[in-house]
Amino acid sequence: MSLASQAYAQYANTKATTAKPAELTLMLYDGAIKFCNIAESALEVKDNAKAHENIMKVQKIIAYLQATLDMKYEVAKDFDRMYTYIDSRLIEANVQKDIEIVKELNGHLHAIRDTWIEVMKRAGVR
Repeated sequence: MSLASQAYAQYANTKATTAKPAELTLMLYDGAIKFCNIAESALEVKDNAKAHENIMKVQKIIAYLQATLDMKYEVAKDFDRMYTYIDSRLIEANVQKDIEIVKELNGHLHAIRDTWIEVMKRAGVR
């Protein structure tokens, strides 16, 4: 690992460990989008192994987000249904190597992330 790579990894780790919960959620959404983009690009060139690897990364992020929902709030039930839908579509996309499903989910992830940014702004977090 190069010195620059080590420095970036240390910076990213510090950023994650010092972030507020809302910022961590945003980082997770950004990560899911990043991996979805990589999976989409991989499917375009028929690199099924790379697509699989990155779809699985998106699934892990969605599973984490779903597992950390506080179900005492009504809105958490909506997020739970949304995450369940995204996960089931990710499985379908991975099995079928279907780029259209990945594109659909990428759009949903962008919309969720953009909404989250607005919520953070209104809450004075960002």
